[in-house]
Amino acid sequence: MTSTSTLQRPAGDRLAPVRWSRAQWMLLLVLCTVLALDALDVSMVGVALPSIGTELHLGTESLQWIVSAYVLGYGSLLLLGGRMADLLGRRRIFLIALSVFAAASLLGGLVDDPALLIGTRFLKGLAAAFTAPAAFSIITTNFAEGRERNRAVSIFTTFGASGFSLGLVVGGLMTALSWRWTFLVSVPVAVAVVILGLKYIPRDNAASKAEGSNHDSGHDLWGAVTLAAGMLGLVYTLVAAPGNGWGSVATIAGFVASAAVLAAFAVIENRVRHPLIRFSILREGWVARANLSAVGLFGSYLSFQFILTLYLQSVLGWSPLGMALALLPTGLLVASSAPFADRLIDKFGAPRLILTGLSSLALGYLLFLRVGTSPNYVTDILPSVLLLGVGFALAFPSINVQATAGIRNSEQGLAAGLIQTSTQVGAALVLAVTTAMVSGHGNASAGGAGLGAAAMLEQYRPGLILSAAVALAALLIAAAPSRSRKRVAVDH
Repeated sequence: MTSTSTLQRPAGDRLAPVRWSRAQWMLLLVLCTVLALDALDVSMVGVALPSIGTELHLGTESLQWIVSAYVLGYGSLLLLGGRMADLLGRRRIFLIALSVFAAASLLGGLVDDPALLIGTRFLKGLAAAFTAPAAFSIITTNFAEGRERNRAVSIFTTFGASGFSLGLVVGGLMTALSWRWTFLVSVPVAVAVVILGLKYIPRDNAASKAEGSNHDSGHDLWGAVTLAAGMLGLVYTLVAAPGNGWGSVATIAGFVASAAVLAAFAVIENRVRHPLIRFSILREGWVARANLSAVGLFGSYLSFQFILTLYLQSVLGWSPLGMALALLPTGLLVASSAPFADRLIDKFGAPRLILTGLSSLALGYLLFLRVGTSPNYVTDILPSVLLLGVGFALAFPSINVQATAGIRNSEQGLAAGLIQTSTQVGAALVLAVTTAMVSGHGNASAGGAGLGAAAMLEQYRPGLILSAAVALAALLIAAAPSRSRKRVAVDH
């Protein structure tokens, strides 16, 4: 049985309100809490880096890897995590990975050795690479496609975006106590969600059993190995490139080796009977454009936030908490949009909201280019912050809805992993290029010591221009005419 796709629903259609049972609301709460926890973790640790460096005597390069290790684990294994959730059972993968996340958070808050600390960050990234796509596919297989799923996905993605924005403030408050609390605060929340998940997440079958195939028919071992190795190598090379130099032997060798492994993966996927990724999925509906839009959305936003953090602290001399509060309106707008996002998608259609959101984002970046060394927050900074909040609130849930609309249930984990991989790897790529551009204009990466405020601002400006350019490119991709709107049957 199939239901109406968001690709087919006429704009402005009026449907009866979606009514969920208590169990459905609890299921959604469990899944949303984990996504918010993942997002909080990234932004909280970013605020705590100076305190970590002071206590553990770490330099800037070492501190970078506390953030980068998480991106490495998360971005490199999202596709594998999504497919394993399909193959081995979404509930099982979700609960095991969340338990690992809780244990790694506890260890990270207790250790004093920098290598162990970075190791726990990598482990948390690996865990999140399994919980995020598993949670997304649990939603898409437990809420019917159409208005019901739109509402669930909108709330889910809004929690993630809100968690990232609000995590800046929470990180500032936790760091005031101790940087260790930015790790430890996740532990009781994760444990509570595991307990609730055992009760409210429905049991599901592995794909191989559900589809009546042989025991090993759905397991593409070599595909999984080459995909994980290739993505790990690519993300590592991107993160390390600003330090090693984009033209260095290490960077070039890293790109060549990653490309070779990923090429081997493509060959394997085209030859095995049951591939890890069905490449033709990119030709269905909005999948390809949604993934490219996600790269532009999150890549531009994360890079802009990176530059804005340097600008507010290094140029204007604001405190970390003051910087976080300056960005708070973005988080509040995204969070407050949760009850309305699904209604907007149903009324106007997800593609239209994606275009509106990306336009708002690009305008916010362009407006910020006029800032100087003595800005007025209300007139010079706040308009961009508000436009970014509106843009993210409209585009982020809509992109996720379009990325999975019309995809059969047995591949929802794959579709979810694809969109989240695009989000993370896109962010790593754009941020790496931004860092290289800023570092190439002087000592901005080291705080701009010895430079005047005007000179420091000029160092950051290429990064601001890049964010605007990436958002505009994503807007053009989203606005391109569809070549096909082929509907894929949804199996239940």
